Amino acid sequence: MKKQLLLVTSPPACGKTFISKMLATNLDHVVYLDKDTLIPLSNVAYRVAGEEINRSSQFFEDNIRNVEYEVVLNLAFEALQYEDLVLINAPFTREIRDTEYMISLKNKLREYDACLTVIWVQTDLEVCKQRMIDRNSERDTWKIEHWDEYIKTRDYSIPDNLKDPNVIDQFLIFKNSSDEEYEESMKEICNILQEKL
Repeated sequence: MKKQLLLVTSPPACGKTFISKMLATNLDHVVYLDKDTLIPLSNVAYRVAGEEINRSSQFFEDNIRNVEYEVVLNLAFEALQYEDLVLINAPFTREIRDTEYMISLKNKLREYDACLTVIWVQTDLEVCKQRMIDRNSERDTWKIEHWDEYIKTRDYSIPDNLKDPNVIDQFLIFKNSSDEEYEESMKEICNILQEKL
């Protein structure tokens, strides 16, 4: 069996974190990594630079965003040397639509005798907004206050460039707009991943 990197991805508030943790709970021998674990470290960069903490700002884009992705991937590559299954919970929304980036990531994973599975969490926009309101996080304040402006900057559509009809476990869609969708998707995706393992 090959080692496997799972990327659980979507725009914010689609349910990535809960779903990622439940997948990690239901699968055996998983290293779980959450890009949000890096936020306290990233917030130091804002303070040192005298910038407002705003993860939708140009400062974040220029100085923090890509470094967070680089670090979480480096942690995943390191973990793959010791465990067969690593799961990353992170948006990756820009990267997964970049075909060259994804090819490069798959090539890098071959160095660890590992393959990639992307799990895209699909959630209705109004459900996402309500989840942001309910979780009451500082990182969402600007997004909620400028909702129409914010959603224009995010692509909630399914990244069709990842679909390969010949490979059923390379790109999976986890539907998460209701409890019923969640239960059905969790069962289906766990079954697919367990068969691969």
